[in-house]
Amino acid sequence: MPDLKLSAVTPLGDLRRDFAGTSLAEVSGKALVSIAIPRGGEAAMAKAVSGAYGIKPPAIGSSAESRDGAARFLGLQSDQFFLLFDHSGDRAVEVVSGKLGDAGYYTDQSDSWAMLRLAGLQSLAALECICPLDLDVTAFPPGAVGRTAMEHLGAIILREAEDTFLLLSARSSARSFLHAVETSLVNVS
Repeated sequence: MPDLKLSAVTPLGDLRRDFAGTSLAEVSGKALVSIAIPRGGEAAMAKAVSGAYGIKPPAIGSSAESRDGAARFLGLQSDQFFLLFDHSGDRAVEVVSGKLGDAGYYTDQSDSWAMLRLAGLQSLAALECICPLDLDVTAFPPGAVGRTAMEHLGAIILREAEDTFLLLSARSSARSFLHAVETSLVNVS
């Protein structure tokens, strides 16, 4: 029997590109876990999140970063949020359930999404060409998060700082999503 070894590969091959001072880079080394709150379990979840991460769960459309900055809760819909945190490996749910206990239902989404970080002066202009959300900093400040479509592809957008955005799209269409973002960057650069 052959001695085969499998190794993990990121959806976009650890892509890093620069467009006239605006960078586009694949984000890896992060886990993404979906957390669903059981009916009537909001108080228990808030207590668990506060005890484990030192914060309150975020409202829909916003995010909350843990005390140590290693984890961020994304408020995407009622009774559910995503937890994005530094992690490699296949035990993300165990990490979360170890911290939050039975306060929620957990599903590892890490391998289902491609993540891009867009940072620099042209990032907003590039996104305005392909994203229908109002991304003006007064309407979508740092920490804001939303589900949207970019070039007909489902996406999640998180504003990390004034000129820095984390973009998530389905891994199965990662190359198409990358093409849309790159084309927009080329057009505004």
